[in-house]
Amino acid sequence: MLSMARPITLAQPRRLEIGAGALSRLQDFVNGFSRVFVVAMAPTAPFVDRIGIKSSVHVHLDLPPEPDLPAVEAVLAEARQFRPDLVIGLGGGSVMDVAKLVAVLWDAEQSVPEVVGAGKINGRRTALVQVPTTSGTGSEAGTRALVTDPETLAKLAVESEHMLADIAILDPELTHSVPSAVTAATGVDALAHCVEAFTNIKAHPLIDGYARLGIELVGRYLPRAVADGTDTEARAGMMLASYYGGVCLGPVNTASGHALAYPLGTRLKLPHGLANAIIFPHVLAFNASFCTEKTGEILSLLNLGADTSAAGVLQSAHGFCKQLGVEMDLSRHGALPDALPAWASEAHAIRRLMDNNPRPMSVEDVLGIYRAAMG
Repeated sequence: MLSMARPITLAQPRRLEIGAGALSRLQDFVNGFSRVFVVAMAPTAPFVDRIGIKSSVHVHLDLPPEPDLPAVEAVLAEARQFRPDLVIGLGGGSVMDVAKLVAVLWDAEQSVPEVVGAGKINGRRTALVQVPTTSGTGSEAGTRALVTDPETLAKLAVESEHMLADIAILDPELTHSVPSAVTAATGVDALAHCVEAFTNIKAHPLIDGYARLGIELVGRYLPRAVADGTDTEARAGMMLASYYGGVCLGPVNTASGHALAYPLGTRLKLPHGLANAIIFPHVLAFNASFCTEKTGEILSLLNLGADTSAAGVLQSAHGFCKQLGVEMDLSRHGALPDALPAWASEAHAIRRLMDNNPRPMSVEDVLGIYRAAMG
C-alpha cells in the first residue's frame, strides 16, 4: 500500500497564521487591497469587523449549509458586480469552498460545471484568504471545492492549484461559540479525513505523518473541546487537526466513508460533519481486516484499546463518537429502511472515493453498513 517512490504533489497555503488572536494579524495584508469580497454566514458575520478592513467591503451572507449550483451562481453574480481584488472565506467548509470558486471564476468566462474535475480552471485568480470558524473540513488547507448538483443531488468536485489560499488564519477564539454538538460532529469529520487518507490505497509516508498528527490531536483535544468550548488550547488543537486533515485530502483524498456520508447529507439534509461521524465507526470496522496494523495505530492514537477485530473496532469507535454526544442512529435522523437501497447504489457509484478504499466494497456491503447504522 505504501510507496516511498510514488510521486505526489503537496500544496499548502503560502502563509499560515495559527493561535489565539491570529485574526488580528490579517489586517495589514487585507488593507493592501481596495475591494474586499467576504463570503460568510450569519453566525460568522460579526467576525468581519474584527479583521479591521479599511477598504471597500461587500459581505455575502445568504448561503445555504450545503451550497448548490444556483447558490454559487448567486454569489458569483454579486462578486461580478462588486469586482473584488481580494476574496475572504469566513466560516465553515462550505463557505470556504464557495470563496475558492469566487476567487477563480468571478472574472472568468468559465462556469462551475465547466471546471468540475481536476486542473480545468484557467485564467487569472483574485487573492484569497481563508478563515475557518469550525474545526472539521480543513478546506482552508486545500485546492478542492464541493458543490451540490440540484438535479442529481450529487457532489461535484472542483480541484485546482489556483484555489489555494494566499493566507489561512487558524484562530481558536473564533470557534469558542460553536455548540458542543457541532464541535463533536465536525471534529469526527476531521478525524475521518486523516483516517481515510491513512488507510487509503493511495496512502503515502509523507501524508501518513500528517494523518498521525491529526488523529492524535483529535484523541487528545476533541473531548476537551466538546466539554468546554472556551478551552482555547483544545480549540487550537482541533483547528490544527482539521488543517492536517485538509492537507491529507490533496494528494490522497478520502475513501468510502465520505462516499457513504454524501447521500446522508443530500437526502436527509444532515450536516456534513454529522453524516461522517455516523458512518465513521462502521467503515473503520469494515476495513480493519485489510489494514490491521494501521487500524491498531488509529486505536492507539485515540486511546481506544488494542482490539482490531471488526467487532472490537466498531464497539470502541462507536463508543468514542457516542460519548462525544453524537446521535449515532440514522433512524433518529429520519432515515427510513425503504430508502437505504437507493442510497447504497448512489454511494457505491461515487468511484472517485470508493476506488480509494483499502477493502473493496459492494453495493450490498454499503447497504449493510447503512442498516447497521440505523440503530
